[in-house]
Amino acid sequence: MTTAAAVSVDAAAGLTEAEAARRLAASGPNQVAATKPVRLPTRILAQLRDPLITVLLGAVVLTLAIGDHPDAIVIAVVVVVNTTVGVAQEIRADNAVAALSALSAPRARVRRDGAVRDAPAAEIVPGDVLLLGEGDIVAADAELVEASALLVDESMLTGESVPVDKDTGDTLSAGTVVARGRGVAVVTATGASSALGRIAALLDDHREPTPLQRRLAALGRVLAAVTLALCALVFALGLVRGLPLGTMAVTAISLAVAAVPESLPAVVTLALALGARRMVARHALVRRLPAVETLGSVSVLATDKTGTLTEGRMVVQHVWTPSVSAELKGVGYEPEGEVLVDGRRAEADALAPVRTLLTITALCNDAALRPPDADSPDGRWAALGDPMEAALLVAAAKSGCPDQDELAATRPRIGEVPFDSLRKRMTTLHTAAEGGVLVCLKGAPEAVLDRAVLVDPPEMLNQARQRAADLAARGYRVLAVASGVRDDVPAPVAAAESGLTLLGLVALSDPPKPHAAATLAACRAAGITPVLITGDHPATARAVASRVALVADSDGAREDTGGRVVTGADVAAGRVPDLTSVRIFARTDPQQKLDIVEAWRAGGAVTAMTGDGVNDGPALHRADIGVAMGARGTEVARQAADLVLTDDELSTVVAAVEEGRRVYDNIRRFLVYGMAGGAAEILVMLLGPLLGLPLPLRAGQILWINLLTHGLTGVAMGAEPAAPGTMRRPPRPPDQHILGGGAWQRLLLLAAVVTTATLGAGLAARALDLPWQSVLFLALLAAQLGVVLGLRARLLTRENPFLPLSVLASALLAAAALYVPFLRTVLDTEPLGWAGIGLAAVCAPAGFLTARLVRTAFRQPGPAGTVATSGLR
Repeated sequence: MTTAAAVSVDAAAGLTEAEAARRLAASGPNQVAATKPVRLPTRILAQLRDPLITVLLGAVVLTLAIGDHPDAIVIAVVVVVNTTVGVAQEIRADNAVAALSALSAPRARVRRDGAVRDAPAAEIVPGDVLLLGEGDIVAADAELVEASALLVDESMLTGESVPVDKDTGDTLSAGTVVARGRGVAVVTATGASSALGRIAALLDDHREPTPLQRRLAALGRVLAAVTLALCALVFALGLVRGLPLGTMAVTAISLAVAAVPESLPAVVTLALALGARRMVARHALVRRLPAVETLGSVSVLATDKTGTLTEGRMVVQHVWTPSVSAELKGVGYEPEGEVLVDGRRAEADALAPVRTLLTITALCNDAALRPPDADSPDGRWAALGDPMEAALLVAAAKSGCPDQDELAATRPRIGEVPFDSLRKRMTTLHTAAEGGVLVCLKGAPEAVLDRAVLVDPPEMLNQARQRAADLAARGYRVLAVASGVRDDVPAPVAAAESGLTLLGLVALSDPPKPHAAATLAACRAAGITPVLITGDHPATARAVASRVALVADSDGAREDTGGRVVTGADVAAGRVPDLTSVRIFARTDPQQKLDIVEAWRAGGAVTAMTGDGVNDGPALHRADIGVAMGARGTEVARQAADLVLTDDELSTVVAAVEEGRRVYDNIRRFLVYGMAGGAAEILVMLLGPLLGLPLPLRAGQILWINLLTHGLTGVAMGAEPAAPGTMRRPPRPPDQHILGGGAWQRLLLLAAVVTTATLGAGLAARALDLPWQSVLFLALLAAQLGVVLGLRARLLTRENPFLPLSVLASALLAAAALYVPFLRTVLDTEPLGWAGIGLAAVCAPAGFLTARLVRTAFRQPGPAGTVATSGLR
């Protein structure tokens, strides 16, 4: 990395404006290379390259060739609507993400020409002198030339939730936040050369097709081949029977169009778009439509810790004193929550030692709490300064200690020894209420529980050390607190750090979110394996995993690795031969996160990865589904993700998984319905002549049936609600064909019943000397409308009124084909009396009852003894 000396600058004066302009021209703006915007023609071509769309475009050409302009227009409209909806959703999602995004450091304070000025972060150049204070975001990689009690939050880069102490000579990374103190730093790298830029460079623009895209592409190729074969077969058989060449050409092409469920792209797009809209209402922004369905395939959920499983805010949970121990309730920085002793709300007298200890921590403190105001986006209290010190202020308020203003007035600070990484403690001196000087000290147990600092007996110190070790093993960050009174301020002030009395210990943590355990339990019930991948300390990772019950006995983890913590160093050294056997990873870097995700994908899993930091970006991009946090996430994470959670709640991912399964189930349900109907039409045309029905259906009649069944009713199927038990079944196998899992057996059975019922109605009509072709036409349509209602997962649901309405509309249009003169002429039909209508109407309940039967037929056993329902329950 470039050093401050290498960039040639006087830190006291900074660069000149002219030199800064020259360097800006040479190095370019201080921006991570943004993803190139996708042009509109490229988006449209990507939609049109879909194999099914290609088949439809071919159908348009064929129908135009035979002069069937109305049907050509209908199919073309389907293509246009599908493409428009897909492109519009992608653009809308990209615009929404852009609105969420903000530069890591929009502006920065720099020293130029000897004066301090405010400059846009994009104009920062190597050699600029940055002036940093509490709350500032570091605009670029830099080297510290001055530091005063500087504490930097690097969680967005490293995943470590505890701020890091920084001294002169240390390096700072772009995007990190100053939690406390002040500093002066010389910029050493900007833009793509910074740490943030180097991680972003691990991302590439290539995206592999989603499981749905792969399955539909395979199906499209099969349908294209079947379409050509059917055209040739029907055409050849007609010529053998001596039918006119023109008639058979039109009939063969019409059958080919009927064989292709041309509404499938519209059904897919509508289902995905409705899923995306539902997700927005539930605080999830879908950046790419196929991501909705892919979530339904997820079998592994790799989650980070801070802000996802945990609150992302430090909180005091335990206070130990030599005479009493207390447990503090409440989360976040809201000064609300009970203080319990032995599980019960404590009386004021019992809390006196706890209150004394927390008063000392409030005095030995440089943080501040800010109540919610109009600028608070979430209406919550916020912390200024070190999150750990803010948590101590909250604990003091919960226990009834005086507030900061009162303490500052009654016990003003008159001296201090700031915290640093070598001493691992902080001391402040205050005017004591009874006269003299009050010494307040807090720090790491190993730095405070020392005979050189405390006057307590060895037995007391040993007891405190054991208690501190127990709390640390449980994943808490532990502070020891001591105080004493001096006659006056010693010289040097550091001499006050002796002869003090131990007040006790404070245990802090970033507590799990209230619903984290329930969310992970819901994942396991749905057959999804949760995996924790964090940059935090192994003890902290273990403690959080335990509190949220991340590891279950039956999730497939090996006993020797599943429940233990594996570090990034273990992964890098190759000490874990099977990364998929581990459930808890700690101290991981971006490359190791990639390795973990790739190991699961290589094993056939469909992975979802959650994250909010820069360090999560590459893994988010590589996972099948990247899920970024919108509220506290970084720009790199959001751009790498497929789904952005605007509420930062992991439970939203579970809701998205259910939505994805619903979408996939609806697509499969439509395929079973649409292809069963198409197969029945073909069988009727092939078997009819063998039974004495020369030309069962004319070309126009075939296309009209196809329009009514694959049009309104087919598209309406895409809005069906989720089936009962959707989240109590395992994920479908990633290599399963879209018609696997019993779907093709259902399709064939439905096709056989619809064909039998239709031909039976036609033969009966001929025997009764009725217009048999019109009866057969109406019977085939009625049978398919019965099927579409029978396949509903929730038969009487009100969630999708469009489906029964579309069935009713299709029935009316079918009647119009028989009784409206213009349509009778175009479709070559005849009006029917009650006998003919009755024969045709009987086919509707036959299709309905068969569809209800096949919903539970052909079940296949799923993983771990479960039953796969194939989405048609």
